[in-house]
Amino acid sequence: GLPAALPALPLELTVLYNSLLFTVGASDSAIKGEAEGIRQGLLRVLEACGACGQDLGTEELWEKVLQEVTVEELQAPLHRLGALQAAWWLAASQLGSVAGLFQLLSTAEDLGRAHCSEGQNKLLSLIKAWRVPPEGASLPLVQSAKDLKEILCTAAAFLQGLQELEAGNFPTALSLLQEAAGGFCSKNILAQIYTCLGCCAQRMGKPQTALQHLKRALQVDFQCLPALSHVAVVYHDLGETDAELQALTLLYEALGKSLPAAASSSPCFLMQAELLVHTPVLTSLLRRRHPSEVKYLLAQRCLQDGRVADAVEHYLDFLSLLQEGLQQQVPLDGSSALPRIPEVFLEAASALEQAGRHQDAITVCEEVISRTTDLIPQVLRVEQRLEQSESSLPGAELAGGLLSQQKESLCCLAWRAAGYLHQGWAWAKLGKSKEAVTQFSRGVLERLEDAVFMCVCLPVAENLQPEVEVLQKIRLLSLLGRGTQFLELGRNKEALLDFQHSLHISPGDPAAASYLVQALWKLNRKQEAAAQWQKFSQNCPAEDGQQQGQGRPLPLYLVSCLEQAVFPHSEALARSIQDYLGAAAQDTPS
Repeated sequence: GLPAALPALPLELTVLYNSLLFTVGASDSAIKGEAEGIRQGLLRVLEACGACGQDLGTEELWEKVLQEVTVEELQAPLHRLGALQAAWWLAASQLGSVAGLFQLLSTAEDLGRAHCSEGQNKLLSLIKAWRVPPEGASLPLVQSAKDLKEILCTAAAFLQGLQELEAGNFPTALSLLQEAAGGFCSKNILAQIYTCLGCCAQRMGKPQTALQHLKRALQVDFQCLPALSHVAVVYHDLGETDAELQALTLLYEALGKSLPAAASSSPCFLMQAELLVHTPVLTSLLRRRHPSEVKYLLAQRCLQDGRVADAVEHYLDFLSLLQEGLQQQVPLDGSSALPRIPEVFLEAASALEQAGRHQDAITVCEEVISRTTDLIPQVLRVEQRLEQSESSLPGAELAGGLLSQQKESLCCLAWRAAGYLHQGWAWAKLGKSKEAVTQFSRGVLERLEDAVFMCVCLPVAENLQPEVEVLQKIRLLSLLGRGTQFLELGRNKEALLDFQHSLHISPGDPAAASYLVQALWKLNRKQEAAAQWQKFSQNCPAEDGQQQGQGRPLPLYLVSCLEQAVFPHSEALARSIQDYLGAAAQDTPS
C-alpha cells in the first residue's frame, strides 16, 4: 500500500521476480493465465516515474515502460521481469508477443546480431541475442536470468517445433526439435523432445531415423512409455510384426509395474521448460495408453497376422479386464485404440473359431446377440438424406440426433447379424448343418433384409454409409454360408436360390458365382452351369476393380467369415466343365 518510490523499486522488482518463481515452482504444474503480479509491478514503475498505464494492455504497458523508463538502476530488474513475462507468453503460445518483447529488451547492436543469422529462426535469434543483465551481489536471485534465458530458448524451439509438426512442415519441425534437444532441460523433457523427433521422422517417411530417436528417448528416460508405443507403430508400418509384438508386450508389462522415478542429472530449477510447453499436439503424442488398450492391440495384431493361439489368449485376457470397469479407465474422446465392445467380442469369437474352439465361439456370440437385441428398435427406418446442411437452421440439431440414433441402431443390427453369421460357421465346422442353416437364416432374415433393402433403394446420409456396407456384406456372407449348408444337406434348389440372391446383392462376386455354377451342376443343369462359368470367367479381370471400388476395409471380425466363404473346389469344377464343353463340341456335327 506504500506509494512507489524509485530508490526502493530495484528491490521491489527483485522480490517480485523471486516470488513469482517460487509460486511457479510450488505449483509444479503448467503455467496458465496472466501474470497479474508482473502487470502490477510495471504499474508501480510508471507510478514512481509520474506516469500512468492502467488502461493499457500488457504488451502496450511493456512498450511504454521500456521506452520511457531510463533509470539505470531499474534496467536489470526490468529485464529479468521481462524474461518472466516471456515465459508466461510462451506458455500461452503467444510467440508474436514474446518476439516483440525481446525486440524491446535488446539494443540495436543485439538486434543486428539477431538479424545477421541468416536462415535461423527469428524468435530464437532474438532470445539468444538478448544480453542477460548482471546480477547484483546484494540482491540474490532464486534462479538466474542466464538460466532462465536458456530455458526460454529450449521451450521456444520445442513449442515452435510442435507447431510446425502439427502444420505438416516436417523439415522445419525436425530442425527446431533438434535445436530443443540440444538445449537446457531435464531428462523428462528431453525424452519428450526425442519422442516428438521420432514422430516427425516417421511422418517424413524415415522409419529407421524415427526408431533411433525413439530409442534415444527411452535411454534418456525409461519411463517415457509413449516412446515405446510409437516404436510399435513404426514397426507396424515397416511390417515387422515380431518386433511390433515385442514392443507391445514390453509396453504392457511396463504399464503394469510401478516404476521408480528416473533420476535427473539437471539442476533443480523453479522455472522449467516442461512448465511452458503444454499444447494439444504434445498431449496427443505423449498420451499414455491404458494397459487394456495395449492388450487389445496385441490381440488384434496377432489375429491379423494369423497367430490364432496367441490372439485367443490375448482376447480372453482383455475380456476379463472388462470386469474391472474398463469404460471408466479408458478415454472415450476418440483417442483410444479400442473399438466398440461388441466388435471386440466378435473378434474374439473369430479367433476362437479359427482355433477350433467352436462351442466357445458360439457362447461369445450369444453374449453379443443377447446384449444388442434390446437395443434395436421394433421398427428400423433408414431415412433419406436430410436436405438441411446448416447447423444453425431450426431442426438441424434434431436431425443430427436422428442420424446418430439411426447409426447406433444399424451398428447394433450389424453386430447381432454378425453374431448369427459366426454361429452359423461354427455349427457348420461342428458338422451340424441344420443348426448352421438356422443361424445363417437369422443373419439373413431378421429385419436385416428390410434394412438392407431400404439402404440400397434409398439415398442415405453419408455418415450411415459404412454401416450400410457392413450390413450388405453380412447378408451376402450369410446367404453364401446357408447355401453351402443346403448343398451339404442335398437341398440343391434352395442352395441355388441363395447363390442367385447373393449375386443380386453383389454382382460378380467370385464365391457366389462359383457356388452358383456348382449348384446348377449338381442339379444336372450342366448347360446352364457351363454358360454361367464362361460368363463369369470372362468377367474375372473386373472383379478386383469392383472390390477396390467398395472403398472401405472389411471389419476384422468379418475377415474369417469372408475366408470361409471362398469357393474351395475351383480347379475341380473348372476341369469338369471344360471336359463337358469339350465333349459337347465333339458331339456337335461340323
